Amino acid sequence: MGSLLAALGSFLEARSRKGRWIVRMEDLDTPRVRPGSAAAILQLLESLGLTWDGGVEYQSQRLEHYDAALERLRMRGLTYPCSCSRADRAGLEQEGYPGTCRAGPTRSGPTSTRFRIGEAPQPFEDRIQGPCAFDPHALGDVIVRRRDGIHAYHLAVVVDDAAQGVTDVVRGADLLSSTPWHIELQQALGLPRPDYAHLPLLVEPNGAKLAKSRRSVPIDPQRAGAALTEGLRLLRQEPPPDLARETPRAVLEWALGHWRAARLERLRSVPVTV
Repeated sequence: MGSLLAALGSFLEARSRKGRWIVRMEDLDTPRVRPGSAAAILQLLESLGLTWDGGVEYQSQRLEHYDAALERLRMRGLTYPCSCSRADRAGLEQEGYPGTCRAGPTRSGPTSTRFRIGEAPQPFEDRIQGPCAFDPHALGDVIVRRRDGIHAYHLAVVVDDAAQGVTDVVRGADLLSSTPWHIELQQALGLPRPDYAHLPLLVEPNGAKLAKSRRSVPIDPQRAGAALTEGLRLLRQEPPPDLARETPRAVLEWALGHWRAARLERLRSVPVTV
C-alpha cells in the first residue's frame, strides 16, 4: 500500500494539473532486481487504471549518461574517492558523513565516489511540506557511485529528470531530506531544478516504519477499486465508502474531480489501518 500511495498521489497531482505522468524503472541495483518484477509492476499499474504517458524508462539502460555526469563532476573537482566501508558509514552517518576521505582514501581497496556538497543550506519550497531547509553538515557528502561500481540513485534520478523534461517531482516524504543533494547536483551539472512535492509516508499505528510484512502484502487486482479508495482515504481525500465497490476507472474519475493536495499540507506520515 505504501507504493500505491506514492503512485496514486503522483498520478492525481500530475493529471489534475494537466501534466504527463511518467514511469521509470529504478533498476540500477542489478544483483537485487528480481526477474519479472518490472513487468509485474506495470501490470499492477494497468489493473489499477494508473496509465502512464510515453515509454517506460529503465535506468539500467542509461549507464553511459550517468558515467558522463560523473566525469563532468570529476573534472570540476566536485567528487572524491571514499574508502569507508558500510560498517564505517553506519557509525559515521548518523549525523552526516564527516568528510573522512575528502583529502584522499584512508585505506587501500575499492572505493565509492562522493559528491562534495556546499557549506550553505539549499532551501526550497515544497508544494506539500512547505518551506524546507537542511543543514549541509548534517547531510554530509553523498555517494554518487558505489564501491561495486553501481551508480547511486541520487545521481541517476537527477540526470533522468532533466533528460525526460520533468518539471514536477512528486514522491514520498522519505526522500525529502535527499532533495538538497539533488538540487546541488542539478546546479553542478547545469540542469534545471523541478518543483517538488513530497507525499506522506505510510507508517505503523505507533508511528514506526512500516513493517516488511505489511510492505510485502500484494494488492489484489480483483479488489482494485477498494485498494484505490483506501489509498484516497489515507491521502485525506475523504472518498465516499461506496466508492470501494466501483471500477478503477470510476474511482479515478471521482478522485480527479475531488483531488485536493492542500489536505496533505505539512503531513509527513499517515498510519496504516490496524
